Parts: sequence; structure tokens; C-alpha cells
Amino acid sequence: MKVLVLGAGNVGKAAAWDLRDEFDVYVGDLSEDRLRAVSEFATPVKVDASSFGDLVEVMRGFELVIDALPGRFGYSAIKAAIKAGTDMVDVSYMRENPLELREEAENALVTVIFDAGFAPGLSHILMGRIWQELDELDEGYIYVGGLPKEPKPPLYYRITWSPKDLIEEYTRPARVIRNGEVGAIDPLSEIRKVEIENLTFEAFPSDGLRSLLESVRAKKLEEWTLRWPGHLEKMRVLKELGFFKPEHLDKTLEVITPLMTYDSPDFSIMLVRGRGSLNGQAVEIEYLLYDEERDGFTSMARLTGFTAAIIARLVAEQNCIYGVIPPEILGMRIDTFERIMGELEERGIKPRREESAPSGNS
Repeated sequence: MKVLVLGAGNVGKAAAWDLRDEFDVYVGDLSEDRLRAVSEFATPVKVDASSFGDLVEVMRGFELVIDALPGRFGYSAIKAAIKAGTDMVDVSYMRENPLELREEAENALVTVIFDAGFAPGLSHILMGRIWQELDELDEGYIYVGGLPKEPKPPLYYRITWSPKDLIEEYTRPARVIRNGEVGAIDPLSEIRKVEIENLTFEAFPSDGLRSLLESVRAKKLEEWTLRWPGHLEKMRVLKELGFFKPEHLDKTLEVITPLMTYDSPDFSIMLVRGRGSLNGQAVEIEYLLYDEERDGFTSMARLTGFTAAIIARLVAEQNCIYGVIPPEILGMRIDTFERIMGELEERGIKPRREESAPSGNS
């Protein structure tokens, strides 16, 4: 089967590498330097993702596409896949709601699984499993971060993905469920201290719940993104001063991106916790995941790219129905959940599950 990975950055490179022995893998990008970096295990193809017509034409030559482009291209890439009649796995973290394209995909007999990376993606799969295991979910929390092991001032963060998508986390209103109602809050308006595995982080509410807002019923449901202490207050000041406005963002990134570009191994950490009832008893179920950079891939690239590649295999094997499918459905199904967990474990990625009486801490 011919598979096209759109985007030759860290995530796209990891996905292509993971698929290289089982599929005829091509990688599309505009950057010749990035394409050269993947040429040892994939066929490079020059692709202009900003041209809808070009995307459709290129996709028609493939049976499956993995979209690892920046979020601003995500929605149009899905529309292009539907028009081309090509299945897609997407990790772009687009602003738009891809579920709006569900009917179009069904009519075209196309399968699209979106948000199929780390977070959103694996976070949704784990929350979907918790939702399925409990009789009723009262509260659900996702805490997630990808961070340098050796943070450097002044921003204490290392960029391992799209800089513009990073800033999007600080500007896009974070949708949450509180008191059973969906609401949106300024992501930098609430900053709290979080301790996980003897590590202390700052956390802010982020707009990562997305499809979970529709597919999971709960009184409270929130995602919090983790950063090292000292980072978020600086981001809040920059935002308040207008440096993240569209007309200023490119200049802002010229200044701050070098401050977040340095050598340091990265790690990823995620805690997915659900509280509810099972057989009349109060129960708390949580999955804890910790991963580090290895084998030439950042941890963020491993978790995002490898998860997307595993889900791509499910789509290639026609294990998924036609339409636009959120990743939590794969967690709700025990067969796909166990398949994904098993393949992640083969790559050294194993979430730890614990079940207990509720502790009372969010």
C-alpha cells in the first residue's frame, strides 16, 4: 500500500520511519532539507500544502495519507482527502471542527481519524477507555506536557513542534465542562501548580478536549497542559501586551523561538484521570505515561508520530468505519484499544493503569 505522510518535520519523520517496513512510504513537504532527511527510508515528494488543488491531485495517487502539517492546513487537508477519495489520519491540531465533514466523508466512502497523535490523540483514547469502563463518569482530567529535561532561562521551554501551534495553545479559548455545561475560558487566566511523580509543574487549561466535549458526558471535564515553573507568566505578559496578535506574531516568533531552541533531551508526561461510579461504588481510574527522547526521535515526535502510525495501520486494515472519527472511539472499543496499547508497548511506551477509591484531588 502506498502511504503519503504530509509534513517532514519531527512528527512526520517519526510516522514515516515507523511505517517504512510495511508500506511504500512517501513524505511530502516544501523544504528540500527536510525531504533529504527522510530520503533514507521514504520517497520524498515536493508538496505545496497551501494549494488545495495540488493536495487533491497528490492524494489521488495514494490509498492513505497521514497529515502531520501545522494546524492551519488541517481542515483543508481533510477536505482534500475526501475529494480525492483517500483515507486520512490527522495530527494537525486544527482550529476548525472536523466533525462538520462527517457526512461528506461517509458519502465519499472515506475514513478520517483526526487528532490521532499524543494530545489530542492518545489522551482521548485513554479517556475513552475510562468512560467505557465506568458506569458513570463524574469528573475527568487530562494533564499533559512535553518538556526539556534541562530547561534554560528565560522561557524554560524547548520547541519540538510548530512554533505557531505552540502560541495557539495560549491564545485559543480553552473549552471545558464545568457543572455539566460546556464553557470557554482564557487559557492563561488560570495557572495552577501540579505535582506528578515528584515533579512540580505549572499548568494552564488548554483547548485539547475537542471531540470529547460531544462524545463523553461528565459534570466536569478539563485538560491542563504542563510547563516548567517560570514559563507561563512570561507568556501571559507577552499575550497581554499584544505580541501574540496575528499582525505581530511573526516578529514575536523571530525573537522568542531562538530562546526556545537549544540542545536538551525532552520528555513527555501525561496523567489521564476519571472519577465516577462502577457497580454502585465510587471509583477513580487513571493512566500515567512517562516517555523520554531516544533513538534519534524526540519524545513528542515518538508519541505523536508512532501513535499516528499505529492508527494508520488500523485504517489500512479497514478496522474503522467510513466517516470522520474522533480518537476516543478507538479507546471505547476494546479491540482497537488493546491493539494500540500493545503496539505502543513494543515501542517502549506503556501507560500505567491504577484503580482506587477517589482521592479528592483534581
